[in-house]
Amino acid sequence: MIKATEKASKSVIRDFGEIEKLQVSKKGPRDFVTKTDKHVEKILIDELSKSKKNYSFITEESGKINNKDKDNIWIIDPIDGTTNFLHGIPHFAICIALKSNGEIISGVIFDPIKDEMFFAEKNKGAYLNNHRLRVSKKNSIDDCLFSSNHEGVKFSNFNMRYTGCAALDLAYVASGRLDGFFQKNINLWDVAAGALMVEEAGGVVTNLNKFNTNNIDIRASSIAINDKMLENLKNF
Repeated sequence: MIKATEKASKSVIRDFGEIEKLQVSKKGPRDFVTKTDKHVEKILIDELSKSKKNYSFITEESGKINNKDKDNIWIIDPIDGTTNFLHGIPHFAICIALKSNGEIISGVIFDPIKDEMFFAEKNKGAYLNNHRLRVSKKNSIDDCLFSSNHEGVKFSNFNMRYTGCAALDLAYVASGRLDGFFQKNINLWDVAAGALMVEEAGGVVTNLNKFNTNNIDIRASSIAINDKMLENLKNF
């Protein structure tokens, strides 16, 4: 998974370098970014299929790809934070998770611009560039920093950020940079790897299996402030 994201990142970094020029063109960068998404997804599928030929896929661009092994599924988001990418903002990630027999067992979130590789394995911990991750230990909501989308930002009285990249939000909760993340109606490929990461870093996350692939309501935080966060989000 790490090798696949590293290989795919080369074209992402190259294409990101072109975005500034495309911003001022008549056509604009949107079509270009769609091509980048599809190209990155193809690299990831090709690389992962080399090691596990029969595994199936759920991807943002192609949807479900059923192969012989339907119990092991790669979940791929080629670029999470596409709008940031589109506007030349260096905050986006390549995401892969592996779901085995209904459970996420490993995940990778790679931020190619900052060269930060977040990864986690079930019962083996979460890491950033080989350093073990732990969630925040803060226990006062007033000291905490949360992230969501625009709806969550409008709803909440928390100290909020809206970064435009759910995968990195979850990775940041796992690393203690953020204290919590919540969002409604989000897709599985945006949160599969990050949800495992938060759990493996000692945090608490919504059970993703309760939801449809395209309609997940996620709540993730440290154990220390989880009850307080959920209490505040009762009407969200």
